[in-house]
Amino acid sequence: MTVLDQDETAQDTARNRRELERQLGIMPGTTRFVSQTHSTTALETGDVGWAEQDTLGEADAIISPDGTDPIAILVADCLPVAFTTDYGPTAVAHAGRVGLLGGILQNTVQRLRAQDASGTGTIQAIIGPGICGQCYEVPEIMRDEAAGEYPEIASTTSWNTPSLDLPATAETILRSAGVNVFRVPECTYTNDQLYSHRRHPGIGRIAGFVWKP
Repeated sequence: MTVLDQDETAQDTARNRRELERQLGIMPGTTRFVSQTHSTTALETGDVGWAEQDTLGEADAIISPDGTDPIAILVADCLPVAFTTDYGPTAVAHAGRVGLLGGILQNTVQRLRAQDASGTGTIQAIIGPGICGQCYEVPEIMRDEAAGEYPEIASTTSWNTPSLDLPATAETILRSAGVNVFRVPECTYTNDQLYSHRRHPGIGRIAGFVWKP
């Protein structure tokens, strides 16, 4: 999508995006993207897609207030989290370690709840493929610090070193916020059909889309 091989250009990115949009039934050039910075910021969609405005700005979640705008984020070990509601709005979030621990999912849910006029609506979330707790190796001090706030994040790799379980933590955060959750049980590091920054740094991204056909 945007992370290119040496012989690729911005024109290749545009062609890839348009082809993917066509396959999904989205009008080419209309998807909204953000410039992802591992923040906790969520932005609402504007009036135009990437063909006219490359990104909405620096953020790590996108809210479509009426759910009609196609929205997408890019990942390659971090979690893509897609949100739908039974009262209209949709959202998509990029939840890596920094954003997840900082509150990107809580912020996204809060923005969706703020648009629920009746206060009785339901939010559904799908946690897409990401690196799993058996593969996301980190220094022990990092694991211990993260576990101070989120005990379920503490894990151990399959080779017996400290690690973080981001998918389990995301699920706990969302369920605690009253969101209905489905988790895709795929690890980007072990599944070579998926892009993984840790397995192959710098090449390729997975696009997480939310749209209404």
